[in-house]
Amino acid sequence: MTDSDLQSLLERAREVIRKAPDLKALDEVRVAYLGRKGEITIRLKSLGELPAGERRAAGRAVNEAKAAVQEALEERRRDLEGRALEQRLASESVDVTLPGRGQFPGGLHPVTRLMDRVAQLFTGMGFAVATGPEIEDAFHNFDALNIPPEHPSRAEMDTFYLKDRDLLLRTHTSPVQIRAMREQGAPIRLIAPGRTFRHDYDVTHTPMFHQVEGLLVDEGVSMAHLKGILATFLQNFFEVELSLRFRPSYFPFVEPGAEVDISCYFCEGKGCRVCKRTGWLEVLGCGMVHPNVLAACDVDPKRYTGWAFGAGVERLGMLRYGVDDIRMNYDNDLRFLEQFR
Repeated sequence: MTDSDLQSLLERAREVIRKAPDLKALDEVRVAYLGRKGEITIRLKSLGELPAGERRAAGRAVNEAKAAVQEALEERRRDLEGRALEQRLASESVDVTLPGRGQFPGGLHPVTRLMDRVAQLFTGMGFAVATGPEIEDAFHNFDALNIPPEHPSRAEMDTFYLKDRDLLLRTHTSPVQIRAMREQGAPIRLIAPGRTFRHDYDVTHTPMFHQVEGLLVDEGVSMAHLKGILATFLQNFFEVELSLRFRPSYFPFVEPGAEVDISCYFCEGKGCRVCKRTGWLEVLGCGMVHPNVLAACDVDPKRYTGWAFGAGVERLGMLRYGVDDIRMNYDNDLRFLEQFR
């Protein structure tokens, strides 16, 4: 190969390198000239065919051409990489002056909101908040609450028992009251919010639900005190003026016992679909603590009296927000949950 041929090859290589549009094309140029079968590589391999006196000068010339091509390739590579970086930075840049795209932060579950609201209202009236185990024994869940062995609530069709039948998933939060009275004695004033479990599943019942129960034991406590506390709580919870109605009812752990209704705030007591045209909505059960319950907790029933109540938290929420199916709380439907965010 003459010097003019080698110079022509070098100029052609530089021109192709200069026009390479991207790194992939540039690498193809490298292979075409410097690869195992590249044009310059072939000329290096053919040096052995030259006369001995010409090999040294020819080898130096080919190596200089190879170095020039490598330098041109490296320079073009840096140029293409710089342009690629500029394009990437331009495409990924953030204009901080643009308005926000909007964020959708999470929120508390509606049941959690209700539990917090109930606790806030009662702590504001001087009640403590007590908690207890969700796996209970029969003594705290039934016996100490004056619930006889033959009571329907003890049946397996109503209660979730563990393998050891003496252990169960608590059916109410009343065991928390029992534990608190046995530990603290009287006087005592508390609420017991928490999860409870029963065999039930329909539009107004779920196997797992939440209750809040209240207890006040002291000297001279009467139903009048209970009515005053419940009236204050319910009016603050529903944020309207309400009338209360106490209907006699039976619960083993209170005597006398009552169901509490409030005047329907959807129709102001006139009668509507929600209250089934009665003008009243049932909200909770209550009564004076049975002397047997006080005695089981080592509280003197001759000295102390007390009252207790229990309400379903989801039930209160259904009435407060007009929800017609309790299961919506646990269907994980964002269309429902986002309304409480």
